[in-house]
Amino acid sequence: MASRCWRWWGWSARPRTRLPPAGSTPSFRHHFSTQEKTPQICVVGSGPAGFYTAQHLLKNVINTFTQTAHSGRCAFWGNVEVGRDVTVPELREAYHAVVLSYGAEDHRALEIPGEELPGVCSARAFVGWYNGLPENQELEPDLSCDTAVILGQGNVALDVARILLTPPEHLEALLLCQRTDITKAALGVLRQSRVKTVWLVGRRGPLQVAFTIKELREMIQLPGARPILDPVDFLGLQDKIKEVPRPRKRLTELLLRTATEKPGPEEAARQASASRAWGLRFFRSPQQVLPSPDGRRAAGVRLAVTRLEGVDEATRAVPTGDMEDLPCGLVLSSIGYKSRPVDPSVPFDSKLGVIPNVEGRVMDVPGLYCSGWVKRGPTGVIATTMTDSFLTGQMLLQDLKAGLLPSGPRPGYAAIQALLSSRGLGPDAEVLGSGGSGQSLSQTGRSWMPRRWSGARARGSPGRSWWILRRCCASWATEPSPSPGPQQGRDECWEGKGWVRLSGTLHLC
Repeated sequence: MASRCWRWWGWSARPRTRLPPAGSTPSFRHHFSTQEKTPQICVVGSGPAGFYTAQHLLKNVINTFTQTAHSGRCAFWGNVEVGRDVTVPELREAYHAVVLSYGAEDHRALEIPGEELPGVCSARAFVGWYNGLPENQELEPDLSCDTAVILGQGNVALDVARILLTPPEHLEALLLCQRTDITKAALGVLRQSRVKTVWLVGRRGPLQVAFTIKELREMIQLPGARPILDPVDFLGLQDKIKEVPRPRKRLTELLLRTATEKPGPEEAARQASASRAWGLRFFRSPQQVLPSPDGRRAAGVRLAVTRLEGVDEATRAVPTGDMEDLPCGLVLSSIGYKSRPVDPSVPFDSKLGVIPNVEGRVMDVPGLYCSGWVKRGPTGVIATTMTDSFLTGQMLLQDLKAGLLPSGPRPGYAAIQALLSSRGLGPDAEVLGSGGSGQSLSQTGRSWMPRRWSGARARGSPGRSWWILRRCCASWATEPSPSPGPQQGRDECWEGKGWVRLSGTLHLC
């Protein structure tokens, strides 16, 4: 497992920056009028939770991720690992408030015998591999088997199944028109894949699947693949879905139709000609990864048959005592994510994998907040994270209005920049290229990457922060540029969209 690479960024208002419109944050000028500056806020994490939190705090000014990154009141700092390069107490000294939005970095382990066998990996690592995440480039998945088993029935599990079963020519077309982040190297491996069948295994039933209808519909319509659903799993479901919320009802109805209704002539012909297949195995819980006869790799999964007990949110799967073996050559674990503690000074519930908080306020640490998965756990979709992050932003603004945050000036990112520079991590420092030759990193704006970067892989997986910087600023070149000058720093694509390898001087946006 690669070491953490928390991306953090904060915003600070320069003296010329105007305050938000009247009515949005009326107490800013009251509490900070002596310096005529808005408060300094630091957000640790540059995913949806971080951006939605910033969006709410900058309300009435911007309303999209790209606009947030381009805002004159917002600065991005990449390749900084909070807890190693800078501590949370140091951030709290520099800012009036700090929001932790660094997400869930780890995957949950299966904790069953055979999990360590070759041929077993997390779906998170697999996604990182085909999307070009530096920390996962050494994964080298063996796709020479006929059958893959994905343990989990969420959106990530469906995404992995879709990538495994999509015809390579379709992936190549998407790559050509830049509609996928799959790297050329991963595409080459997928082109040689022999996987024809993918099973997605879940402990509970159709009413408890974690994926959403959009992803399911894409999977059902996947070119060259047909769904395998057992109608027995859906007996009596028609009556049960009458009382469930509308999104769940629509999702289950689509599953029900796919499993029980005879397809029309066109769809029947498509399925008959499909060379690949995917299926959902319900009421099955993994007990052991079975080894091959020589014990050198995974050859199957032993599953316990389950039944449901309880109702609504209390529904849980319990074993019936029956077991079955599912042969396969590739096992991908997609049973969830978990957050890590970021700093010894920050409270952390290791059992739940969250920072203890009340509506986003970190317990017993005034001025420290959290949002997203590190606040509530790895549940929900983007809209859930948006609502959650807005709530944290609102709590911060309430505390600001009530005078509960430190008064007086705080140095903000200027102090942290000086701190990082003193530790050899500041801008204009040497960048270590993959070939060992020194390269320079120039700062032209308020977004920068410190020097600990490598064209291949470096401590903290800094390439990921660079990808986020490109996504946020929307100004990185993704194709070789014939023009001279500043473009020389981004003239080489790194195996596909979104990853650029330095070959000269990088001029940041």
